[in-house]
Amino acid sequence: MDSAPSSSGASEQPAPPQPPSRYESQKRRDWNTFLQYLRNHKPPLTLSRCSGAHVIEFLKYLDQFGKTKVHAPVCNFFGHPNPPSPCPCPLKQAWGSLDALIGRLRAAFEENGGKPDANPFAARAVRIYLREVRESQAKARGIPYEKKKRKRKLPETPSSSSAPAVEPSGGPVGSS
Repeated sequence: MDSAPSSSGASEQPAPPQPPSRYESQKRRDWNTFLQYLRNHKPPLTLSRCSGAHVIEFLKYLDQFGKTKVHAPVCNFFGHPNPPSPCPCPLKQAWGSLDALIGRLRAAFEENGGKPDANPFAARAVRIYLREVRESQAKARGIPYEKKKRKRKLPETPSSSSAPAVEPSGGPVGSS
């Protein structure tokens, strides 16, 4: 009998599964939180009966746990990015947090068997609500929101880098 270890793979231990990424963990936590919200809803809701309106209701419910001061239009600090003293305006969820949450829930819905065309997190009403939250928070803080422009690389043509510039008249540029 040969006492050398077998190379058939039968005695090798499978590699332990990698822990889920931070994103995957957060997505699972968010999904479970949303399902809990549906169970606690009066009357309880099933996922199949959930609509964009229910998603917006959930986002408004989350405001009570927010940490972003959103000044009311009647507040003296409305439109000031760095108010000099405290005020009674409410704390809400920041727009960026809500936007990221909806992205994770949208993905989780489909990963858990939901059909893309029935995804309540992709509803037009939810997109409109998020846009309104973004705009109102920007006004309340006096910080205009501007969509970042993507930088595009200009394709360089081989002839343009080595040939001298020529005016439409046919002569070189700047030779007048």
